[in-house]
Amino acid sequence: MAIHLEKRKPVSLEKTTPGLRKIIAGLGWDTANVNGYNVDLDLSVFMMGANGKLPQDTFFVFYNNNTSPDGAAYYPGDNRDGAGEGDDEIISIDLGKVDQQIEYLYFAVTIDQAASRAHHFGYVRNAYINIRNEADNTLLCQYRLNEEFKEEDSVIIATLSRNNGQWDVEAVGQAFSGGLNTLVDMYQ
Repeated sequence: MAIHLEKRKPVSLEKTTPGLRKIIAGLGWDTANVNGYNVDLDLSVFMMGANGKLPQDTFFVFYNNNTSPDGAAYYPGDNRDGAGEGDDEIISIDLGKVDQQIEYLYFAVTIDQAASRAHHFGYVRNAYINIRNEADNTLLCQYRLNEEFKEEDSVIIATLSRNNGQWDVEAVGQAFSGGLNTLVDMYQ
């Protein structure tokens, strides 16, 4: 049975699935058309060292950099409207390949062209992140973004952090304004 994550309450992935090596982080949301444009969410991951910063820019995996330098994180492509059932965007993570200098994986959700289209998370419905076992696609945990952010256009939705050689997952749901650039500036 999948664990429904609560904000600021970490869960050990190793305890939920002993021997877990590969996961899929999946983002989903309902379609919405605002000001003549589909609200387009993008999933990305910041792979950070103990200091909470990217060791190098290539450890930021998103639509313009689809693979981390250690080969651990892979983003296969962009869904522009949230149509269809199931996860709309995914990032695959091989936990065994994550570079030893990486202590944190921050999963971010941003709205593409939010400023020019006047989009914000107040227009987004039923957004969630799933963490699945890649081996059998079993849902391990899920966090639903229930807050209504009427000014913000980017969210750190969940994190993974090393804990004595194992990985813990935690729902965050912290919103920001300024789009992807705001997050990049914080973590570079």
